[in-house]
Amino acid sequence: MSPLDPSSVERVALTPKAAELLRGLRASHDKPLMFHQSGGCCDGSAPMCFTEGTFLTGHQDVHLGDLEYGAPEVAPVWISREQFAYWSHTHITIDVVPGRGAGFSIEGPTGNRFIIRSRIFTEEEARLLAAEPAR
Repeated sequence: MSPLDPSSVERVALTPKAAELLRGLRASHDKPLMFHQSGGCCDGSAPMCFTEGTFLTGHQDVHLGDLEYGAPEVAPVWISREQFAYWSHTHITIDVVPGRGAGFSIEGPTGNRFIIRSRIFTEEEARLLAAEPAR
């Protein structure tokens, strides 16, 4: 991949601790996993983890990227197009902290919850993303 390739800019990542929790969830549910970045409402703005097919995405969602976490498949990460408009300038890292998970997210019973940590893209990343085709 060329360093000038917009696809070389990672929009989403995962901490080692979150990857460990995901591996445990993958093993206990025996199904591929996915995330959807919530837009607020009853669960706040949290990365929601689902077994694949439980949460249906559509034209109103943007695929941020795929997370490798040591499972046979990657975990895709989605965000609503409306939220993407707010977060498009931001790199998102999914992390985990002790606490009660979001009501619909499958980590709830583990005593942990997924959270996001974010940073603004660097000038170089922003320049590369500006060259990215419309989603």
